This record gives sequence, C-alpha cells and structure tokens, in this order.
Amino acid sequence: MKNATLRQLRVFAAVGKHLNFARAAEELSLSPPAVSMQIRELEEHVGMPLFDRTSRAVTLTTVGEYVLAHARRVLAAMRDAEDMVANLKGLQSGVLDVVMVSTAKYFVPRMLALFRQDHPGVEIRLRVAQNRDEIVELMRQGEVELAIMGRPPTEWSTRAEPFALHPHVLVTAPDHPFAQMEHVPAQALSREAFIVREEGSGTRAALQEYMQTHRLSPHVAMEMASNEAIKQAVMAGMGVSLLSLHTLGLELAHQLIATPDVEGLPLMRRWHVVNTLGRTLSPAAEAFRYFMLERGEAFLAEHFGQPYALVSAKAGTAQ
Repeated sequence: MKNATLRQLRVFAAVGKHLNFARAAEELSLSPPAVSMQIRELEEHVGMPLFDRTSRAVTLTTVGEYVLAHARRVLAAMRDAEDMVANLKGLQSGVLDVVMVSTAKYFVPRMLALFRQDHPGVEIRLRVAQNRDEIVELMRQGEVELAIMGRPPTEWSTRAEPFALHPHVLVTAPDHPFAQMEHVPAQALSREAFIVREEGSGTRAALQEYMQTHRLSPHVAMEMASNEAIKQAVMAGMGVSLLSLHTLGLELAHQLIATPDVEGLPLMRRWHVVNTLGRTLSPAAEAFRYFMLERGEAFLAEHFGQPYALVSAKAGTAQ
C-alpha cells in the first residue's frame, strides 16, 4: 500500500470511526460516492477488503482493523508535524547563532533576510569562518548551534542535512584559450597554473578530489585565503582556479570571468545545514533549519539563474 494517499487514509479513518459511509462523508464535507471511491482505491492498494459489506451494518475486516491502527498513527504523526511547522512559523523571539563558511556568504545573508521577514523578533548572530576547520572548532566549543557548510564534520556526531546542490567549476579569464574551446579535456589542466585556497578549506578539498579522480597533479602557482582575491587574480590572467559557482554571480553577469566546459566538471557537491547531535536546538535554530531545508534549493536556483541550471543539467546528464 505504498501508493496510498493521505486523503485515502483520512477517509478510511473517518469511516472506520463511524462505521458509516454517510456520517464519514458528512464529517469530511464530501459526498458519499466520493467516500466510497476513496475506500475502493485504498482497498485496491492494499489488495484485500477493509470493510465487510455483507451485512446491513458496516464492519471492519481483520485486515481493516490492522490497517486502521497504522493509518491512525500516520495521521497523528502528520498532525504533530503540522503543529510543529505552525509553531516555527509563529516564532516571535529568540536568538539564532549560526556560522557559515566564507563561500556561503554569497547567499546565506540574503536567506537570513527572508527568514527575518517571517520572524522579525529573532536576533541573528552570524559568523563567517574562513574555512571548515574554524567551523569545526566553533561547534566543538558549543559557540554556535547551526553551521552552513559543504563538507560536514566527521570528527564527532552531527546531523548534516543537504539542502542544495553546490557546483564547483573551473574559472579562467575571458580571453583564456580554454574559454574559446567547445570542450576542455581534463589532461589539459596539468599544464595550467592554479590559484588555490588554503589547506583545510572545502574549495581546496574539491580541487584535490577532482585532481585525484583524473590522476592529475596541479601546478600550484599561488595560494590565497579569499575567494575574492582568487577571482581578481584569475581575471588578471595570473592563472586558473576551481571555485564554487555560488561565488561568481556578479562576474558571470558582467562577463568578467569564464567557466569553460571541462571534462568531469562541474564537480557537484552539496550544501548542508549542520548541528551537533545530542544538543537540543533552540526554537529559533530549529525554525531556521527548517527554513533552509524547505527553501534553500529553490532560492539558489532562482538567484544564480541560468548558469546554475546549466551546470545542474550537465551534472544530471553525466550521472
């Protein structure tokens, strides 16, 4: 009965309570034929009758009694979920302590602004960590409740929930030869000078993952601790780099930087909202966690527009 719908379960629970189709229809504001149709469809999913209609009275079959017990549990769980969401949406005050990797600064503040529209009374304390290691230390010390990051910690027990795709692409100056090519083979990157993030950053780890996959050894010409500095160096023709697509909105819009079509790219990772297991989240943190999981993917797709759609489609085709 994996294809049963919540509507069918609600109708079945009402008939099971009243043992009367007409009274169930009245309770649900449906017509008796509509109730009968929902019950028939549910019985088809189950593969066995749920009600005994041989006598003048409607009674549950043994299977019906079993299914009814589970249907009531499912509906109760949904009511609890609906109550939880209503409570989070109605949150009026509190403090939200959240940290993000520097790469996330291109979209998290705007998402926090949207969150504040729904929860104007919540005080937000946002920290920007330079890399993953700094976030790990802040979470270890209990100074933040939530983290927005790419690679979740593995050093201790956390709940890491993905909320959006996180594409990494090769970036070059607009006049770089790669920018004029229809497709760049991975081996061609071995001849390039790379401008890279520092060790410990998620962006550096993404480059290492890509190079290991294609058995390449990058020529590191320069190491920088800032995505902005790397972009300026790339635009100046000092080398190429692998960067998060979410850092490139303005540069792509003004054609200041190029993202050539390279074999094996984009490297598709995930953005995660992370919290420490065993620590109960405050209402404000729980509300923001839910907000990110519910709206993060759509927000990034909307604000990063066509480039985001193109690399996502390309990654889907490659998979």
